[in-house]
Amino acid sequence: MNPLSMEELGILDWIAAHCQNSLLDAIMPFLTSLGDGGMIWIALGVLILLFHRGQRATGLQVLLALLLSLLVCNLLLKNMVDRIRPCDLNTAVELLIPRPGDPSFPSGHTSASFAAVTVLFLCRWKGRWPALILAALIAFSRLYLYVHFPTDVLGGLAAGALCGWLAVMLWRKWIASHWPENAAKRE
Repeated sequence: MNPLSMEELGILDWIAAHCQNSLLDAIMPFLTSLGDGGMIWIALGVLILLFHRGQRATGLQVLLALLLSLLVCNLLLKNMVDRIRPCDLNTAVELLIPRPGDPSFPSGHTSASFAAVTVLFLCRWKGRWPALILAALIAFSRLYLYVHFPTDVLGGLAAGALCGWLAVMLWRKWIASHWPENAAKRE
């Protein structure tokens, strides 16, 4: 095991020793489940698309960012790095959720969360601050639940922010001019 993993296990052990309690033991699995498959962010993107006139493009950009996050994080990076999970190194930890079956780096929950939130900030969506708080809580839940190392979460944050930024840049460069709301403004 590399020294970084040992130091990171120390951080996770500190969280377990100083933060765990029965209330958080109930809340954290729920918070992490919101990030399963990026479902909360997919739902938010669809809701913005369907119900927020004038910001429908934001909903599509969130969905594009989530697709990019899936490709970059879950299909490419996880398989390239193939990092073992902390719960597999410290098997004495009793997990509050089922053990994830995919590699640890980067955190897919964190990547999806920050891909969506990056789009929401770049598009100045009104609910961006509560979304950021939710994204941060989902990311922390992965540490609390002992299923990711801190660098997995940081890697997920970076990958997600990059995917969110890329989705907005792709939208602005190649898609926005063809979007019906923008076409109507040109006429």
